[in-house]
Amino acid sequence: MNKLILVIFLALISLNASSNYSIDQKTTVVDLNGISIAYTTAGNEEDPAVLMIMGLMASHKVWGEEIVNSLVNSGYRVVLFDNRDTGESEKLDRLGKPNLYWKFFLASIGFNFSAPYTLLDMTNDGVALLNHLEIERAHIVGASMGGMIAQMTAAKYPEKTRSLVSIMSSTGAPHLSQMSDGDEENFSNIEDIDVAGAEAYGFFPEAMPRQLTAIFKAGDRSNIIREISVPTLVQHGENDTLLPEDHGEHTAKLIDGSQYKVYSDMGHNLPPEVLPFVMKDMIQFFKENE
Repeated sequence: MNKLILVIFLALISLNASSNYSIDQKTTVVDLNGISIAYTTAGNEEDPAVLMIMGLMASHKVWGEEIVNSLVNSGYRVVLFDNRDTGESEKLDRLGKPNLYWKFFLASIGFNFSAPYTLLDMTNDGVALLNHLEIERAHIVGASMGGMIAQMTAAKYPEKTRSLVSIMSSTGAPHLSQMSDGDEENFSNIEDIDVAGAEAYGFFPEAMPRQLTAIFKAGDRSNIIREISVPTLVQHGENDTLLPEDHGEHTAKLIDGSQYKVYSDMGHNLPPEVLPFVMKDMIQFFKENE
């Protein structure tokens, strides 16, 4: 299972809940942009909204209960949803399974190529959900690939974005450090993952080829990230071997006025011993930008 966690970017956090949110609570499925998207909420409707966007292959459940309940207890309404291809949202096997080696090669030499869907499509899913819930503006929080989507949201929909929190994510700039050999090996062995076991933890490996293709197609998003004008907090792990620390540093550098927080003993995960510090900084940042 440790191998699985490395491959899928995020360590699962299983911590005691202190409020009303449970990872097992029911979702509602709505049609947004021609895709069925599953979502759930926690907290009071009148409180400021926080839209949480999870990473590669991961359903909303991977955020865990402590993160959501700490936000609820701090006076926020949390909106969680399953990205397309994950959780209870629509699975898009009908769009085919891209050849990742070929797509990566085309991206590396700067050739254009097709993708089943794009990061902008996934961005539009979250914005459509906010519109469906009649939420005018929200704090947008994303982790890893979810951070890329959150960045796109802040850049393309500043009127919907109260603030941005980008966690262990990247600009996609080609000069940034590569993942470790161990992480690369884990990705090459993705076919060995027990699909049923992964789904029990909230991860959906069959989405990986399509979602990685979306990341490859987006390429270097530096120019898009430079457009971000909303208050921004970038959080990154000092020991991240998948998206090393310079990825977070570059993100913060491109966004005028952003705050940058680096956490020791944190890799490409949210370990229980570090999580309280991550949440303290996040909530303080939200309070400063109400």
